[in-house]
Amino acid sequence: MDKNEAQYIKMTEQPVSRLILSLAVPTIISMMVTGIYNTADTYFVSQLGTSASGAVGIVMSLMGIIQSSGFLIGMGAGSWMSRLLGEKQDRKASEVAASGFYFSLVLGFLIAVLGTVFLDPLVALLGATETIQPYAMEYARYILYAAPFLIGSLTLNKLLCAEGKARFAMVGIASGGILNVILDPIFIFVFRLGIAGAAIATALSQVFGFVVLLYMFISGRTIAKLGIGNIAKTPVRYLEIMKFGLPSFFRQGLASVAMIALNTQAAHYGDAAVSAMAIVTKVFMLIFSAVIGFGQGYQPVAGYNYGAKKFVRVRAAFVFMTGTATVFMTVFAVVGYFAAPQVVRLFIDSDPEVVRIGTETMRLQCLAMPFMPLSVCCNMTFQSLGKSAIATLLASARQGYVFLPLIMILPAFLGLQGVELAQPLADTVTFFLCIPFTVWYFRGLKSGK
Repeated sequence: MDKNEAQYIKMTEQPVSRLILSLAVPTIISMMVTGIYNTADTYFVSQLGTSASGAVGIVMSLMGIIQSSGFLIGMGAGSWMSRLLGEKQDRKASEVAASGFYFSLVLGFLIAVLGTVFLDPLVALLGATETIQPYAMEYARYILYAAPFLIGSLTLNKLLCAEGKARFAMVGIASGGILNVILDPIFIFVFRLGIAGAAIATALSQVFGFVVLLYMFISGRTIAKLGIGNIAKTPVRYLEIMKFGLPSFFRQGLASVAMIALNTQAAHYGDAAVSAMAIVTKVFMLIFSAVIGFGQGYQPVAGYNYGAKKFVRVRAAFVFMTGTATVFMTVFAVVGYFAAPQVVRLFIDSDPEVVRIGTETMRLQCLAMPFMPLSVCCNMTFQSLGKSAIATLLASARQGYVFLPLIMILPAFLGLQGVELAQPLADTVTFFLCIPFTVWYFRGLKSGK
């Protein structure tokens, strides 16, 4: 039995709970390490002052835009590839993988060039105040230089996960994240580069992670091959990749738009409000990254078994994923609610106003945390099964057509508390929106063996 056949049997016959856990543990570690190094950036930069801390929140939305491009290509190619592997179309899977990879590099280069040329108005558009803008520009410049490597890394990571090679994906992402945590204090404080040091550390870490992930492919450890000869010659392939990746693009892209709107509204209440929102957002990204990592372990299981027409396994995987993630988020919601002041003070203890606003925001978000997993699970399920329209609709809800009206309307009536309430309310509304789609789809899914 060759390795491709062995992988197919593993993905379609191993008990789904054990299979998801085996794939999810590495992806959770990858996402947690990524969340930790993002949080480390905020922690170390916060030592430079409130305005510098706010700059991280501003540039985070730019990174989100770059990441959304990586998810557009990586998740689009990856979700399609897992279904093709489930159908035993290995050659076509390699074509999709290679096309997605080279497409991601070209897209990253274009973003780097355009972003650098228009850096000044871009940072202003992202919501920087006059005092935050110099820090944000210094930080954003190096992030843009590394854009091709960040997008390329995300694409390679999703391709490895799609094959069920989550451990390989973990090594690449985690190695870059660990390097970033090590370099941050060295560049910021030892070399005295300030906020630019944090950005350089992040950029170098992304390059390193990219090289490690690429090595997994060129060393022959994968089913998909990235040789130039596998690149698709027709535009249709690239359009299909983007179609399947649209849910992830909207999920991540709208998160960036939401962050810009959040920063813009928070800026009316001063740098302390912007800084507090940046800290709370980073903390919740760290916690939420575990759910996203769990979902990335679940997605290839859903895609493989859907392609193999084993629909009972698809349903079982969804129930296990949703239930486990909900329990996890509920536990963290309870802990986070009571530990909120201490968590915020870990980042910046010198500004009482940041601590006050951050504590209120974090506690309100904790109340909505148990509602968050269902929307993630629904979105990832429909994307994995190729139901791009439904997945995109649900992906656009949480931080798109539900959150954006709330962040624009609530502050007009409730002031700063309206800014704090917008995301928790959006999470709650999205939860109830997902229920009918879930019931409708799984009722109609035909039984399989």
